[in-house]
Amino acid sequence: MPSKPEVTGFFEPRTFSIQYVVADPETKKCAIVDPVLDYDEKSGSTATVQADRLLAFIKDRGYDLEWILDTHPHADHFSAAQYLKGKTGARTAIGEKVTEVQKLWKGIYNWPDFRADGSQWDRLFADGEEFMVGNIPARVMFSPGHTLASITYVIGDAAFVHDTLFMPDSGTARADFPGGSSEVLWNSIQAILALPDETRIFTGHDYQPGGREPRWESTVAEQKATNIHMSKYKSKDAFKAVRDARDKTLPMPKLILHALQINTNGGRLPEPESNGKRYLKIPLDALGGASW
Repeated sequence: MPSKPEVTGFFEPRTFSIQYVVADPETKKCAIVDPVLDYDEKSGSTATVQADRLLAFIKDRGYDLEWILDTHPHADHFSAAQYLKGKTGARTAIGEKVTEVQKLWKGIYNWPDFRADGSQWDRLFADGEEFMVGNIPARVMFSPGHTLASITYVIGDAAFVHDTLFMPDSGTARADFPGGSSEVLWNSIQAILALPDETRIFTGHDYQPGGREPRWESTVAEQKATNIHMSKYKSKDAFKAVRDARDKTLPMPKLILHALQINTNGGRLPEPESNGKRYLKIPLDALGGASW
């Protein structure tokens, strides 16, 4: 059996996100996966409540933070990676295909001087690349489909899949964002479900279907047996048909145009202007999916 890290999830109800602290119980070394920077779109306010929860937990447990890991540039919340790096000095990382997402959104935002080279992170992981969390081996699986850059972190017996798979009663990620593909998503999910049945699956969102309590942990075996998409639609064509039909009914996430300009820049907020204030740039008529 692979090493078993201690995994603690932190549910963030504003965006239904789960942040993770993943620790080696032997060395007390740990990683944070997909931290959230608080943002209120009505007032334009930012805060570090969620990220500070992670830091307080790490301090209380006596952990030593090694890594701040993003699975992809998120469309529904801001990343707190840069804030946490400033507080701890831990290395930031993401998959190397983030450069493709950066190039796409550089055009959407009309950013001629934006560096679309991934240099906003300390480490760009290639597909299959290995690293360590303490003494626990970890590796990266390229998992595109939801986005061009999505990856899965397999740390010991735990796989952090973010939006690729949800809890079994919620199915799978949408694939209609710029650069997304339901066909590619199917292939990525098949690779995840080829992991050992006992592999723990940790998802990045839970939308609490039926009003149930938030949940974020399952296993490969549970996903194969009961996921409402993967257990029912057994072929790529069948899955693609139902996924594409579902996606056509979904509005764009309310924060996608806010979040991508932060998250393609490694979690950095825009630089203050001459009055000391920071400003977001919202391109009009850049995306479809409006709900009138």
